[in-house]
Amino acid sequence: MKVSVVIPFYNEEKYLGQIAGKVLARPEVGELIAADDGSTDGSLRTIEAFAAKDKRLTIVRLEKNSGKGAAVRKALKSVTGDIVIIQDADLEYDPDDYPALLEPLNDPAVKAVYGSRILNKQNRVSYFSFVLGGIMLTWITNILYGVRITDEPTGYKVFRTDVLKGLFLHSRGFEFCPEVTAKIIKKGIRIHEVPISYAPRKIYQGKKIRFRDGLIAIWTLLKYRFTS
Repeated sequence: MKVSVVIPFYNEEKYLGQIAGKVLARPEVGELIAADDGSTDGSLRTIEAFAAKDKRLTIVRLEKNSGKGAAVRKALKSVTGDIVIIQDADLEYDPDDYPALLEPLNDPAVKAVYGSRILNKQNRVSYFSFVLGGIMLTWITNILYGVRITDEPTGYKVFRTDVLKGLFLHSRGFEFCPEVTAKIIKKGIRIHEVPISYAPRKIYQGKKIRFRDGLIAIWTLLKYRFTS
């Protein structure tokens, strides 16, 4: 079972080297696809230095900043593994959780695994508004789609590659998360959840998601509930 990790990044020079190093240090990782979403800082130079040393690393580029969804979709075209892990470029999510995320996929019937921050009671929280937003998005997901998950907007989403590529994704920004969740559920695929660690960062540290993204996520969940 070959594991591919996809890292979309935009102006993450401060953290990108650290997260790329941690990902490539994991024995489970067969390849890393790093998608540069039009960065204007030194992020590209940082990841190119890793690519020169490790053949498992492939870099794809978007000429201008287009959003997380666009970067992930670009990266998916280069994925050759059986399993895809979506990995944010900051240090909020720890690759040491890969064994826990991958374990359910030893069962051939499992096709999607989400890492739940909620299920790990030791995790710290970020801003109260972010926590409340995450709870609301999860609640809306459960009501609209008749499921019982605990952390819809988690950054750790793992899929069998053929399943993810077969969703025909359209999102360009952070609405990638609700779009993929909606389409997975509508295909009748159960989302398995496992506890993960979480180290939230602050806006001054480069956290990019904003209140507007939450509104777009709600609209995305509503839209795909009634359309394909």
